[in-house]
Amino acid sequence: MNETFKIYPVSVEEAKKINASVNEPHQHDYEELIIGIEGQLEHFIDFDSTRTDSPYASFITKGKVHRVQPRLKNELFFAWVIRFQSEFIPEIIFQLYGFYHNQANIEFERGTCFDRVNTLCEMMYLEYQQENPDLAIIRHLLQAVFIMIESQRKKILPDTEGLLKTQSQTFKNFLAVLEENFRRPAGVSFYAEKLFMTPRNLNVICQNILQQSVSEIIETRKLTEAKNMLITTDLTIAEIGFELGYNEKSYFTNVFKKKTGQSPSAFRTSMKKLFS
Repeated sequence: MNETFKIYPVSVEEAKKINASVNEPHQHDYEELIIGIEGQLEHFIDFDSTRTDSPYASFITKGKVHRVQPRLKNELFFAWVIRFQSEFIPEIIFQLYGFYHNQANIEFERGTCFDRVNTLCEMMYLEYQQENPDLAIIRHLLQAVFIMIESQRKKILPDTEGLLKTQSQTFKNFLAVLEENFRRPAGVSFYAEKLFMTPRNLNVICQNILQQSVSEIIETRKLTEAKNMLITTDLTIAEIGFELGYNEKSYFTNVFKKKTGQSPSAFRTSMKKLFS
């Protein structure tokens, strides 16, 4: 996507076109927010498929493998699709990554909060349709949408208040270094040295933010990429493991199975069946 921001409505007609087209799991180079007004959303994300009734909000972070399929309910469907580059709201983007970690879809109750979110989307769309849209206005409206969604998220996930600390500059830096180096066979000390801190202090920060150790976060990133590669490439299990810093196929297979409950080959087979 070349634009910094984009918003468009998906009606019944558009939903039917999407379902009639080839719709394979894919990745985006931008962030995407879907606000469901009517109908259902069948969503494959975090390597699981769920169906969510409207009203809902679904946030897909850049790089996640996913597939959305709009489903009519009572012959109705309507949703807002909002796409934007990470730098459009950089001050909260890592906070969003934390909030929606393994929780892409947030259900709403119909009422004031949901109505306000819909109104904010309408306002963004009207501004976006202008000949020279004011992106500053759109940015503030989008931030307001996320604030309203966060209000709803707190009601259904009250135990995740610790994720508010994701604005930590150190954690942002760690994620950036991890993204550049997760394919290496590197441990906690490597990342701590890159950030000029002790492994213990880096672990404390990661525990506060995601309730995971540095090692767990590194391993999760590796396994997420392994799943992506199992779905989107024809590389062998050994080749994928080697790409991600595992020198032995058996060790990679054991780590993958311990974390996911399936061997890499079984996971690949199950995903092929899901999409066939």
